[in-house]
Amino acid sequence: MAGKKVLIVYAHQEPRSFNGSLKDVAVAELSRQGCTVTVSDLYAMDFEPRATRKDITGALSRPEFFSYGVEAYEAWKKRSLTSDIIAEQKKVQEADLVMFQFPLYWFSVPAVLKGWMDRVLCQGFAFDIPGFYDDGLLKGKLAILSITTGGTADMYWKTGANGDFRYFLWPLQHGTLHFCGFKVLAPHISFAPEYASEEERKGMVASWAQRLKTIWNEEPIPCSPPWYFGQ
Repeated sequence: MAGKKVLIVYAHQEPRSFNGSLKDVAVAELSRQGCTVTVSDLYAMDFEPRATRKDITGALSRPEFFSYGVEAYEAWKKRSLTSDIIAEQKKVQEADLVMFQFPLYWFSVPAVLKGWMDRVLCQGFAFDIPGFYDDGLLKGKLAILSITTGGTADMYWKTGANGDFRYFLWPLQHGTLHFCGFKVLAPHISFAPEYASEEERKGMVASWAQRLKTIWNEEPIPCSPPWYFGQ
């Protein structure tokens, strides 16, 4: 939709990968709609995943006992977080939709993307106490996960070896994104692309592009336990 701003937080090492194709088609389709699209290519940026003392550029508020959460909150208030965090926060602040494109690692995100969440979504910027879940500081923004898996779709049902895919979405969509106030759109999961034929992979990319044509008309999921775990 013309005038909308989208941030794609992308975590894959290989530009020609299937994840790379999904990211590229999202950039192309959303740009075609007149959106302004920004990509944070975390591996290409050599993004620092570790939350350390180096993230605070000024003096510590409690130098005698280092607490990352406390110091990041104080640094956010004093505008003394390190420049890479501030740059990412600015991108998030400006975005109407934040899209995460990544391969599933151990039912979760790759370390570089976990580090992005740990460092960028700090108290004061993304949430406060009070000021979380429906009152999170990023309310009014949309988020969506676009994930690729190694396992096939039948492994991710309730009766499959991995259990329902919604189980592993709980900490990411609810505990992270919803906690920060995002309205969460239904995830887009591309199951087992490496076991698919070239034709099937093309179809998977095309289905993502097709969904993005009407992404702005979608209703967010009800981000509460029943969506994930049933009644």
